[in-house]
Amino acid sequence: MTNDRFGIRWGLAGGTTLASLSEARNAARFAASHSFDSFWISHAMGVDPILTLACIGPEFPTIGEMGTSVTPLFGRHPIGLAQLTRTAQNALDGRFTLGIGAASRRHAEEVLGMSWAKPFSFTREFIAALEPLLTGQAADTNGEQVTAHAELGIDAAPTPILLAALGPRMLRFAGERLQGTSLGQCGPKTISSYILPHLREGAERSGRSSELRIMALVRFCVTDDIAAAKPLAREIAAHYQSNPSYANATKHEGLDDPSDLHLIGSWQYVLDGLAAYAEAGATDLRIQVVAPDESTREASYAALANYMS
Repeated sequence: MTNDRFGIRWGLAGGTTLASLSEARNAARFAASHSFDSFWISHAMGVDPILTLACIGPEFPTIGEMGTSVTPLFGRHPIGLAQLTRTAQNALDGRFTLGIGAASRRHAEEVLGMSWAKPFSFTREFIAALEPLLTGQAADTNGEQVTAHAELGIDAAPTPILLAALGPRMLRFAGERLQGTSLGQCGPKTISSYILPHLREGAERSGRSSELRIMALVRFCVTDDIAAAKPLAREIAAHYQSNPSYANATKHEGLDDPSDLHLIGSWQYVLDGLAAYAEAGATDLRIQVVAPDESTREASYAALANYMS
Protein backbone atom coordinates (compact mmCIF):
# COMPACT_ATOMS: atom_id res chain seq x y z
CA MET A 1 0.00 0.00 0.00
CA THR A 2 1.39 3.40 -0.96
CA ASN A 3 1.98 5.63 2.05
CA ASP A 4 1.70 9.32 1.18
CA ARG A 5 0.34 10.34 4.60
CA PHE A 6 -2.02 12.77 2.81
CA GLY A 7 0.64 15.48 2.91
CA ILE A 8 0.20 16.16 6.65
CA ARG A 9 2.11 15.29 9.81
CA TRP A 10 1.34 12.05 11.64
CA GLY A 11 1.71 11.91 15.40
CA LEU A 12 1.17 9.08 17.86
CA ALA A 13 -0.90 9.64 20.99
CA GLY A 14 1.23 7.95 23.60
CA GLY A 15 -1.44 7.71 26.26
CA THR A 16 -3.46 9.60 28.85
CA THR A 17 -2.99 8.09 32.30
CA LEU A 18 0.45 6.53 31.97
CA ALA A 19 1.52 4.69 35.09
CA SER A 20 5.28 4.78 34.50
CA LEU A 21 8.11 6.15 32.40
CA SER A 22 8.53 2.64 31.05
CA GLU A 23 5.01 2.70 29.63
CA ALA A 24 5.68 6.05 27.96
CA ARG A 25 9.03 4.81 26.66
CA ASN A 26 7.40 1.78 25.01
CA ALA A 27 4.90 4.02 23.21
CA ALA A 28 7.66 6.38 22.06
CA ARG A 29 9.66 3.41 20.81
CA PHE A 30 6.76 2.41 18.56
CA ALA A 31 6.57 5.96 17.20
CA ALA A 32 10.30 6.06 16.52
CA SER A 33 10.38 2.60 14.96
CA HIS A 34 7.63 3.49 12.49
CA SER A 35 8.73 6.96 11.44
CA PHE A 36 6.05 9.04 13.11
CA ASP A 37 6.57 12.77 12.80
CA SER A 38 5.62 13.44 16.40
CA PHE A 39 4.79 11.88 19.76
CA TRP A 40 2.33 13.24 22.33
CA ILE A 41 1.40 12.53 25.94
CA SER A 42 -1.81 13.76 27.55
CA HIS A 43 -2.20 15.13 31.05
CA ALA A 44 -4.34 13.14 33.45
CA MET A 45 -3.59 11.51 36.78
CA GLY A 46 -0.56 9.57 35.56
CA VAL A 47 3.05 10.63 35.13
CA ASP A 48 3.59 14.31 34.36
CA PRO A 49 3.82 14.60 30.57
CA ILE A 50 6.40 17.41 30.45
CA LEU A 51 8.74 15.73 32.92
CA THR A 52 8.24 12.37 31.21
CA LEU A 53 9.15 13.72 27.77
CA ALA A 54 12.20 15.46 29.20
CA CYS A 55 13.32 12.12 30.65
CA ILE A 56 12.64 9.77 27.73
CA GLY A 57 12.79 12.12 24.74
CA PRO A 58 16.58 12.16 24.31
CA GLU A 59 16.43 8.39 23.73
CA PHE A 60 14.43 8.94 20.52
CA PRO A 61 16.21 11.64 18.49
CA THR A 62 14.54 10.60 15.21
CA ILE A 63 11.12 11.76 16.41
CA GLY A 64 11.04 15.32 15.14
CA GLU A 65 8.57 16.69 17.68
CA MET A 66 7.41 15.71 21.15
CA GLY A 67 4.73 17.46 23.12
CA THR A 68 1.83 17.55 25.53
CA SER A 69 -1.79 17.26 24.47
CA VAL A 70 -2.77 18.93 26.62
CA THR A 71 -1.49 20.40 29.90
CA PRO A 72 -4.28 22.20 31.81
CA LEU A 73 -3.51 25.74 32.98
CA PHE A 74 -5.83 25.74 35.98
CA GLY A 75 -3.80 24.61 38.98
CA ARG A 76 -0.52 25.89 37.51
CA HIS A 77 1.35 29.19 37.42
CA PRO A 78 3.05 30.50 34.27
CA ILE A 79 6.48 30.78 35.91
CA GLY A 80 6.48 27.17 37.11
CA LEU A 81 5.10 25.90 33.81
CA ALA A 82 7.70 27.89 31.89
CA GLN A 83 10.50 26.41 34.04
CA LEU A 84 9.30 22.88 33.28
CA THR A 85 8.81 23.65 29.61
CA ARG A 86 12.18 25.26 29.00
CA THR A 87 13.89 22.46 30.92
CA ALA A 88 12.18 19.93 28.64
CA GLN A 89 13.10 22.03 25.60
CA ASN A 90 16.73 21.99 26.70
CA ALA A 91 16.63 18.21 27.13
CA LEU A 92 14.99 17.71 23.72
CA ASP A 93 17.23 20.11 21.79
CA GLY A 94 14.37 22.23 20.50
CA ARG A 95 11.91 19.42 19.66
CA PHE A 96 9.34 20.18 22.38
CA THR A 97 5.89 21.68 21.75
CA LEU A 98 3.63 22.72 24.60
CA GLY A 99 -0.03 21.83 24.17
CA ILE A 100 -2.14 23.64 26.75
CA GLY A 101 -5.79 24.25 27.60
CA ALA A 102 -7.67 26.03 30.36
CA ALA A 103 -9.07 22.70 31.69
CA SER A 104 -12.75 21.95 32.22
CA ARG A 105 -15.31 23.17 34.72
CA ARG A 106 -15.33 19.78 36.45
CA HIS A 107 -11.53 19.69 36.75
CA ALA A 108 -11.33 23.27 38.02
CA GLU A 109 -14.22 23.13 40.49
CA GLU A 110 -14.44 19.51 41.63
CA VAL A 111 -10.79 18.45 41.48
CA LEU A 112 -8.97 21.70 42.25
CA GLY A 113 -11.64 23.67 44.12
CA MET A 114 -11.08 26.71 41.90
CA SER A 115 -13.54 29.11 40.33
CA TRP A 116 -14.45 28.57 36.67
CA ALA A 117 -16.02 32.00 36.38
CA LYS A 118 -13.71 33.47 33.71
CA PRO A 119 -11.78 30.73 31.86
CA PHE A 120 -11.12 32.83 28.76
CA SER A 121 -9.67 35.83 30.58
CA PHE A 122 -7.66 33.49 32.82
CA THR A 123 -6.19 31.75 29.76
CA ARG A 124 -5.42 35.07 28.05
CA GLU A 125 -3.65 36.44 31.14
CA PHE A 126 -1.79 33.18 31.72
CA ILE A 127 -0.46 33.12 28.15
CA ALA A 128 0.47 36.81 28.33
CA ALA A 129 2.87 35.82 31.11
CA LEU A 130 3.89 32.45 29.67
CA GLU A 131 4.76 33.47 26.10
CA PRO A 132 7.71 35.76 26.87
CA LEU A 133 9.14 33.27 29.36
CA LEU A 134 9.12 30.55 26.69
CA THR A 135 11.14 32.76 24.35
CA GLY A 136 13.77 33.71 26.93
CA GLN A 137 12.27 37.09 27.78
CA ALA A 138 10.92 38.49 31.02
CA ALA A 139 7.30 38.22 32.11
CA ASP A 140 5.72 41.41 33.41
CA THR A 141 2.01 40.72 33.86
CA ASN A 142 -0.44 42.23 36.31
CA GLY A 143 -3.77 40.62 35.52
CA GLU A 144 -7.02 40.21 37.34
CA GLN A 145 -6.31 36.50 37.85
CA VAL A 146 -2.63 36.04 36.91
CA THR A 147 0.42 38.01 38.03
CA ALA A 148 3.98 37.15 37.00
CA HIS A 149 7.24 39.10 37.18
CA ALA A 150 10.25 36.94 36.35
CA GLU A 151 12.98 36.08 33.88
CA LEU A 152 14.32 32.54 33.63
CA GLY A 153 17.98 31.61 33.27
CA ILE A 154 17.42 28.41 31.28
CA ASP A 155 19.21 27.86 27.97
CA ALA A 156 16.58 26.61 25.53
CA ALA A 157 15.04 27.30 22.13
CA PRO A 158 11.67 29.11 22.00
CA THR A 159 8.74 26.75 22.55
CA PRO A 160 5.69 26.76 20.24
CA ILE A 161 2.26 26.63 21.87
CA LEU A 162 -0.85 24.80 20.68
CA LEU A 163 -4.04 25.76 22.49
CA ALA A 164 -6.91 23.35 23.08
CA ALA A 165 -9.71 25.61 21.90
CA LEU A 166 -13.38 24.99 21.11
CA GLY A 167 -15.25 28.23 21.79
CA PRO A 168 -15.16 30.98 19.14
CA ARG A 169 -13.26 33.44 21.34
CA MET A 170 -10.63 30.88 22.31
CA LEU A 171 -10.20 29.74 18.70
CA ARG A 172 -9.80 33.31 17.46
CA PHE A 173 -7.28 33.94 20.24
CA ALA A 174 -5.28 30.86 19.20
CA GLY A 175 -5.25 32.08 15.61
CA GLU A 176 -4.23 35.57 16.65
CA ARG A 177 -1.45 34.75 19.13
CA LEU A 178 -0.33 31.12 18.99
CA GLN A 179 0.79 28.41 16.57
CA GLY A 180 -2.59 26.70 16.35
CA THR A 181 -4.91 24.35 18.18
CA SER A 182 -4.89 20.82 19.55
CA LEU A 183 -8.30 19.14 19.31
CA GLY A 184 -9.89 16.22 21.10
CA GLN A 185 -13.22 14.83 19.90
CA CYS A 186 -13.75 16.89 16.74
CA GLY A 187 -14.57 15.46 13.31
CA PRO A 188 -13.71 16.66 9.79
CA LYS A 189 -16.93 18.65 9.28
CA THR A 190 -16.40 20.42 12.58
CA ILE A 191 -12.85 21.33 11.55
CA SER A 192 -13.78 22.68 8.11
CA SER A 193 -16.98 24.51 9.04
CA TYR A 194 -16.22 25.74 12.56
CA ILE A 195 -12.62 25.35 13.80
CA LEU A 196 -10.76 26.59 10.73
CA PRO A 197 -12.90 29.71 10.06
CA HIS A 198 -12.50 30.99 13.62
CA LEU A 199 -8.74 30.33 13.62
CA ARG A 200 -8.36 32.18 10.34
CA GLU A 201 -10.42 35.09 11.61
CA GLY A 202 -8.04 35.48 14.54
CA ALA A 203 -5.01 35.27 12.26
CA GLU A 204 -6.45 37.89 9.92
CA ARG A 205 -7.06 40.26 12.82
CA SER A 206 -3.37 40.20 13.70
CA GLY A 207 -2.14 40.16 10.11
CA ARG A 208 -0.50 36.76 10.43
CA SER A 209 0.34 34.82 7.29
CA SER A 210 2.15 31.76 8.72
CA GLU A 211 0.51 28.33 8.68
CA LEU A 212 -1.84 27.65 11.57
CA ARG A 213 -1.65 24.13 12.91
CA ILE A 214 -4.77 22.08 13.55
CA MET A 215 -3.90 18.85 15.32
CA ALA A 216 -6.79 16.38 15.37
CA LEU A 217 -6.99 13.47 17.78
CA VAL A 218 -8.39 10.45 15.93
CA ARG A 219 -9.11 7.17 17.67
CA PHE A 220 -9.34 3.96 15.66
CA CYS A 221 -9.76 0.22 15.91
CA VAL A 222 -9.11 -2.29 13.13
CA THR A 223 -11.66 -5.07 13.49
CA ASP A 224 -14.48 -6.87 11.71
CA ASP A 225 -16.46 -7.03 14.96
CA ILE A 226 -17.73 -3.47 15.13
CA ALA A 227 -20.37 -4.31 17.74
CA ALA A 228 -17.69 -5.47 20.16
CA ALA A 229 -15.67 -2.27 19.76
CA LYS A 230 -18.60 0.13 20.05
CA PRO A 231 -19.21 0.10 23.85
CA LEU A 232 -15.72 1.44 24.61
CA ALA A 233 -16.06 4.06 21.88
CA ARG A 234 -19.39 5.17 23.33
CA GLU A 235 -17.92 5.36 26.83
CA ILE A 236 -15.11 7.64 25.66
CA ALA A 237 -17.44 9.75 23.53
CA ALA A 238 -19.82 10.20 26.46
CA HIS A 239 -16.96 11.53 28.58
CA TYR A 240 -16.26 14.21 25.96
CA GLN A 241 -19.94 15.00 25.47
CA SER A 242 -20.29 15.70 29.19
CA ASN A 243 -18.15 18.78 28.54
CA PRO A 244 -20.48 21.48 27.12
CA SER A 245 -17.72 22.86 24.90
CA TYR A 246 -17.29 19.51 23.15
CA ALA A 247 -21.02 18.92 23.02
CA ASN A 248 -21.50 22.25 21.25
CA ALA A 249 -18.60 21.70 18.88
CA THR A 250 -19.66 18.22 17.79
CA LYS A 251 -23.08 19.53 16.73
CA HIS A 252 -21.34 20.67 13.55
CA GLU A 253 -20.56 17.06 12.70
CA GLY A 254 -24.23 16.12 12.31
CA LEU A 255 -23.89 12.74 14.01
CA ASP A 256 -26.64 11.03 15.97
CA ASP A 257 -23.96 9.00 17.77
CA PRO A 258 -20.72 10.92 18.60
CA SER A 259 -18.91 7.60 19.00
CA ASP A 260 -19.05 7.35 15.21
CA LEU A 261 -16.04 9.68 15.28
CA HIS A 262 -14.07 6.59 16.31
CA LEU A 263 -12.92 4.90 13.11
CA ILE A 264 -13.89 1.25 13.59
CA GLY A 265 -13.62 -1.28 10.78
CA SER A 266 -11.08 -2.37 8.18
CA TRP A 267 -7.77 -0.58 7.79
CA GLN A 268 -8.99 0.88 4.51
CA TYR A 269 -12.02 2.29 6.30
CA VAL A 270 -9.74 3.82 8.92
CA LEU A 271 -7.44 5.23 6.24
CA ASP A 272 -10.35 6.81 4.37
CA GLY A 273 -11.51 8.38 7.61
CA LEU A 274 -8.05 9.81 8.32
CA ALA A 275 -7.89 11.22 4.80
CA ALA A 276 -11.10 13.14 5.50
CA TYR A 277 -9.32 15.04 8.29
CA ALA A 278 -6.59 16.13 5.90
CA GLU A 279 -9.16 17.24 3.35
CA ALA A 280 -10.98 19.23 6.05
CA GLY A 281 -7.87 21.28 6.88
CA ALA A 282 -6.11 19.38 9.66
CA THR A 283 -2.35 19.82 9.45
CA ASP A 284 -1.52 17.12 12.01
CA LEU A 285 -3.02 13.83 13.12
CA ARG A 286 -2.64 12.52 16.65
CA ILE A 287 -3.56 8.87 16.33
CA GLN A 288 -4.64 6.60 19.16
CA VAL A 289 -5.54 2.91 19.14
CA VAL A 290 -8.66 2.23 21.23
CA ALA A 291 -9.58 -1.46 21.29
CA PRO A 292 -11.83 -3.63 23.48
CA ASP A 293 -9.29 -6.42 24.00
CA GLU A 294 -5.59 -7.19 23.62
CA SER A 295 -5.84 -9.17 20.38
CA THR A 296 -7.78 -6.38 18.66
CA ARG A 297 -5.32 -3.85 20.04
CA GLU A 298 -2.40 -5.80 18.62
CA ALA A 299 -4.12 -6.14 15.23
CA SER A 300 -4.76 -2.40 15.14
CA TYR A 301 -1.14 -1.57 15.94
CA ALA A 302 0.02 -4.11 13.35
CA ALA A 303 -2.09 -2.47 10.64
CA LEU A 304 -0.76 0.95 11.61
CA ALA A 305 2.83 -0.29 11.68
CA ASN A 306 2.46 -1.90 8.26
CA TYR A 307 1.21 1.35 6.75
CA MET A 308 3.84 3.54 8.39
CA SER A 309 6.76 1.27 7.48
